[in-house]
Formats: sequence, C-alpha cells, structure tokens
Amino acid sequence: MTPRATYRMQFHKDFTFADAEAQVPYLAALGISHLYASPIATARSGSTHGYDVVDPTRINPELGGEAGFRRLVDRLKAHGMCMIVDIVPNHMGVAGGENGWWNDVLANGASSYYAQFFDIDWREPVLLPILGDPVSVAIAQGALSVELVDDVPMLVAYGEHRLPLRPEDHATAASDDLIALLDRQHYRLASWRTANDDLNWRRFFTINDLAGLRAEDPVVFEASHRLYLDLYAEGLIDGVRVDHVDGLTDPAGYCRTLRAHFDAITPAGADPAYIVVEKILAEGEPLATDWGIDGTSGYDFMAQITALLHDEDGAAPLAELWADISGRSAAFEPEDLRARQDMLSWQFEGQLGRCVAAFVALARSTPQGDGLTAGMIRRAVERMLWVFPVYRTYGTGIAAPAADAAIRTIVRERVATHLAPGEGPVVDLILDWLAGEGPGDPDLAAAAVRRFQQLSAPIVAKAVEDTAFYRYGRLLSRNDVGFDPAAFTLPIEAFHAAMAERAACWPRAMLASATHDHKRGEDVRARLAVLSEIPVRWRETVTGWVAAAAAIDDAVDPGDAYMLLQTLFGAWPEGLQIDDRAGLAAYAERIVGWQEKSLREAKLRSSWEAPDAAYEERCHALVRALLDPSRSTAFLRDLHELVEATAAAAQANALVQTALRYTVPGVADLYQGTELADLSLVDPDNRRPVDYACRARLLGHDAPAKLALIARLLATRADAPEIFAQGDYFPLDVTGSRAAHVLAFERRASEQTLRVAVALRCAAELLDQSGAAVPAAWWGETRLATGERAADLFVDGPVFVAVSD
Repeated sequence: MTPRATYRMQFHKDFTFADAEAQVPYLAALGISHLYASPIATARSGSTHGYDVVDPTRINPELGGEAGFRRLVDRLKAHGMCMIVDIVPNHMGVAGGENGWWNDVLANGASSYYAQFFDIDWREPVLLPILGDPVSVAIAQGALSVELVDDVPMLVAYGEHRLPLRPEDHATAASDDLIALLDRQHYRLASWRTANDDLNWRRFFTINDLAGLRAEDPVVFEASHRLYLDLYAEGLIDGVRVDHVDGLTDPAGYCRTLRAHFDAITPAGADPAYIVVEKILAEGEPLATDWGIDGTSGYDFMAQITALLHDEDGAAPLAELWADISGRSAAFEPEDLRARQDMLSWQFEGQLGRCVAAFVALARSTPQGDGLTAGMIRRAVERMLWVFPVYRTYGTGIAAPAADAAIRTIVRERVATHLAPGEGPVVDLILDWLAGEGPGDPDLAAAAVRRFQQLSAPIVAKAVEDTAFYRYGRLLSRNDVGFDPAAFTLPIEAFHAAMAERAACWPRAMLASATHDHKRGEDVRARLAVLSEIPVRWRETVTGWVAAAAAIDDAVDPGDAYMLLQTLFGAWPEGLQIDDRAGLAAYAERIVGWQEKSLREAKLRSSWEAPDAAYEERCHALVRALLDPSRSTAFLRDLHELVEATAAAAQANALVQTALRYTVPGVADLYQGTELADLSLVDPDNRRPVDYACRARLLGHDAPAKLALIARLLATRADAPEIFAQGDYFPLDVTGSRAAHVLAFERRASEQTLRVAVALRCAAELLDQSGAAVPAAWWGETRLATGERAADLFVDGPVFVAVSD
C-alpha cells in the first residue's frame, strides 16, 4: 500500500514496539496511513537512535524483537495501517564488541569471510584508535589485559572494549608478553587522536564507532538486506527509507538493485515497494529520475518551505546586524570555505591522503600523467573539495550521469581562484576522470573516483552543516540540514516551480518539516522567520539584550551570545511565564545542552576533541543568569513581551508550513510529537519523550490550531485520495495590492479540485494581535484568479483549503 501520510517514531529501549502499539488507535484517529520507524535491526546495546546496527539479520530484542514487531504490525493492520522502516546500508556499529562480523574480521584478518564486507585497506593491520594514550603507556597503566569472556580469551581495554584474539593465540594468550601478543594481531591499537590521520578503513563521517559497509558487493547486499526483503515479502512492511545513500560507493546502482529485489517479490497487482532515500540536495541540484526510487525523505522540502517563510528584505539588515555584533563575516561563503579547509586538515587527513594516493596511482598508469606530482594532485583535490557545490557526483570511473556535467563546470569555475599558477590542467584531468573520460587504467580510475566521491559527501556534511552552521548566525532559522544559509528566501514563483516538478517527477516523495536530525524544531524556525520581517524592531530589541549579556559576562564571545539570544527567543516554551522558576530552570538546562553542542561543533572556542571547560561554563552560567528571574527581570520581561508580540505571526507561519506539507504533491510525514508546537532544539532535545496521552485527549476535545489543521487535512487526504496521489499542480495567479503575500494553487484529479491559498509574510499586520488572521481591510481587493477575495479566504486564519467536485 502506497503511504498516504506517515508518522515517524524513534525506537529505543525506553520506547519499544509495545509502546508504539499502544498509540496505534491515536495515530489511526489522527489519519495516519503508515508508521515510519527508525532502524529496527539489532543495534548496539542501549542505542538511542538505532543507526549503529551490529546485526542487520535480526530485529532488535531491546525494542521487542520479532514477536513484538509482529504484534505492532498486527495492531496497525487492524486499524488499516502499515509500516515503513529506516534501513542503514552504509555502515555498522563496531564498538563494544557486539558486532559478530567485525569481531570475525579482527580475529581472522584478511582471511575472514567478512573481510570484504567492510571498506578496509588490507595493506596494513586494522587501526583501532580506542586508547587514551600510546600503547606502551596504556600497558604500563594496566589499561590492557587478557581476560576470559564466555570462556574465550579476549583483549580487554579499559574494562570496556573487548577485542578478539587470533584463534592461534588462544592457548597461550594468558601467559604471553602483552606487547608481543599485540604485535601478532590483525589489528593495531592506537590513541584515538590518530584516527583522523591514520585510519585505514572508511568510517561514517568522523565517527570511529561506525565502519563503512561495502553494500555494492552482492554478497554484502544479500546479507545486510535479507531481513527487510523477508519482512516485505511477508507483507509486514510496505517499504523503506534508506539512510545516507550518498555514503555508498554507487548510490544509483544500489538503489536500482534494491528496487529490483523488491520488485521480484512484489505480488502481482500490488503497489510497488515504497523507497525513499536520505539525500541532501543542494540549491538547484536535480534528483536523478533513473534510480528506481520514489524520491527523498524530505529535507529538500523542509528547506523550501522554511525559505518561503522568510522575507528577503530582512536579509541585508540582519547580515549587517550579525557582522556588527559578532565581528565575523556578514556573508556565509567565507565561513563555508574556512570550515571546509579546517575539516580537511583536521579530521579527514587520512581519507584525503588515500584519495590523493589513488589519483597518483592512476596518473602513473598513463602518459598523460607524466609530470604530475603527488603535491600537485593533492592541491587540486583539496581545493576542489573547498568549493564542491553538492554532496557528491555519481561517476563510476568509466562513465558518469549527464547531470554531473553541470556540477563539474561549477567546480572548475569556483576553484580557479584557489589554484597555484599553472595547475589548472591538473584539475581538468581529475574532472575528466570524474566524468569517466580520463586516461589510464579503468580499475584505478574507479578506485580514485570512488574515494573522491566518498570524501566529498562527509566534507560537506561535517564542514558546512556541522561546523559553519554553528559559526554563522545571521538568522538561525536558515541554518538546518539541507539548507543554504546564503539563500535567505524562496520566491513564490520558485516554490510553484518546485512543486510542479514534484507533481511531475516525484509525486510519492516524502514531505518533511521536522526530523530526528533537525537543528531547530519547525516552530522554532517559524518563529525566528518572523524576525526577517521586523529587522528594525529586532535590532532595537536585541541590542539591549546583547548589552545585558555582556554586563553579566563580557568574556563570552559576542557571536556566541547573539546566537544564544536568538535561541532563547526561538525556542521559548509555550505558556512559560517569567516568574516560573522551575520552568525557567528546566528551560535553561535544555538551552545548556544545545549550547554545549553548538560550541563544540563550531570548533572555535571549544570542541569535542578538546573541550574548553572554563569557557563552556562561562557560557552556561550566562544562560542560567539570563533565565534567572532574580537576576534578569528586565531581560525576561522584554523577551517574553517579544515572544507574545510575535506569537500570532509565528503561529501563522506554523500553520502555513503545516498546510503546505499536507497539500502539495508528496507523502506528508509527521515527526513524533510535532502535531503540537515543535519548539525543540538539536538532538537529543528533539528526541525527548512524547506525551501521547495529552495529544490523544486534545485530538478528541479542544485541539489547538496546529493539531486541528493536521487532523482536518489528513481527513481530506483520506476522503480525496486521487487528488493527493495523482493530482497535478497548477499555480493560481493573484492580483491586487497584497498579491505578494498570497500563494495559491489547485490540484485536480477525477473531476475533483483541491484549492489551497496561504497568507505569507504578514508579520507587520499581526504584531501584538491575539489571532493569526490578518484584518480583512488590509487585503483590499487582492484576489485569486478564480475571483475569490483574499479577505474572504483568510477570515479565520492564514490557510484556506477546499475540495470541490
């Protein structure tokens, strides 16, 4: 069954299949068609997210195991619903000694059956960067020992890591010299600090606990996907969401293989399996239409809908304000470049070095490579990665999709200013190889292109989203997964074009506005977007706040303080009063959690590798002082007044993004709990427990505006399924003095028509108002092409939705 509307749930030991089973009646009453589950395969014990899978062949017993999963699916089916699941083909969890495949590799080395399952350079032992000190120091400190674990001798490090020994060492392990024993193993222990430079196996981004899988190998694919194929064949799931598809060697080939496997077991006459991929699309980057997938999991829509809410007139004054306060660049591009440079030299040196070595070997296989030194190739690769406009290209070394050509052209144009004199031809040759048109040995070309493409993706992710986004603070609602902070807004015409393309090419793609990975909840972004419409008032207000923060502690960097102040405003909880000491204290601890991650991800004054405890504590103390009613009465009063003054405009934004998510082409996804105001911050804040009893109670009686709108639109989707599954998208012209504030469209199918209109960027008229409806007089004679007056459509709020025959 093709999903009509999904509900994402995060499973872990404290929220199991049984817990979800209890919420099925509520989801059914809400109008959900499919539960969308986080990874269900066996993950590392205690995993809070499930992406560190240690055994992909069985359902996680911590979640309830196979029996619990079947009970959940039975309950869903009894309510006319089904399941799609998140799968993780790119990597596995390898920490804690729970991964049998990895343990076999460590015990048996290159002769292990699983040796080719992982992306390991077998020219040297597997590097295990798990020590806090060099090996000799760790031994001297007694941190390493040989102990019996289930009657099998194992190497134990710090009482935590349990590592298998070669089978031939079992008999003498207890009496062997420890250094000599270690020298004989198929792995090499080292300090964790060596990982970035010396790691000889592919990891997920910079996480040493996650090892890359070679899903392109048919044997690996079969072993790591059999569970999901069997669940689908039995009718227990209707499809999958593929995690981090760009981490794979050949995403296109993988997706086609996955589709072929599902198609081979799809019953005659049944809908094909639903397959969406986690894929970050850059501004203007198309999604290939020949992968055999239904689209992405929705980050692209999240970027579009958020940008639509922002007013372009606020871009320049807010950039100037950021530069004035922080002393940093008003534009995002310098932060982007510096972060890429930092990440390449700090955290990806080993992967970069192996990529360069692969191109050096390729160059030496052809006369065209004569005269190219390793230094030239390194400079070219490095600088290309500084400016790469997308996560990756999709060449195989002997071919490349046509869409890659535009990306290569952009790279060549952007990299020119960074090259050493005379080294442009080196870039040209590498670009030829990425195009599948370069000279030399085809196998070496495939290896070099693979390494480049599997390096470019994590560079963008870690440098841009996990570094620069925490350094640049023009307006934090524009800094989220899949977003481009340099593109402040999305014009109505561009939104229409994107939705028409969705209707034509991706009618089954997922539509998301909140996820388990977002940096700010959808309603935090909606509230912050209001500031783009009132930059003058914001400057006047926040300037005093910056002074108040400096008066508490002027050693806190002004940029850090300004991002904190934006966050305090954006995430202010509904109903929190400034005399509620307990509520303010709880809010402060949430903010402190966000702040710690923000400071460490920015890597300017602290980091995960070397936390500056003193500076972090000053920042945390500032949070607590600002939210202490006995110390910051004036600030809290001003903050609360601005939250209240902008509440109607923020609610209007929230309702608009909700309405569009449920009416434009695609499958609407609802992240757990966000049917009420989503004022969450980056994980783990956005994965807090959900009060389903409260939501079920509100759904039945007095539902707040957002929940009521979701329920109404889900009912509309159920009543008119063909419009939402097959309907085209037709922009409606708007005329009149307020035409720039209305987005309207129709969708048609089976002689039915869906008409939608939403009011945009009306903050100036909604300030200090009690409701989200703009006064009728303000609309004047603004009309849709259908003749309907905006003043009549938006009487009760910023959303109009109707279906007619």
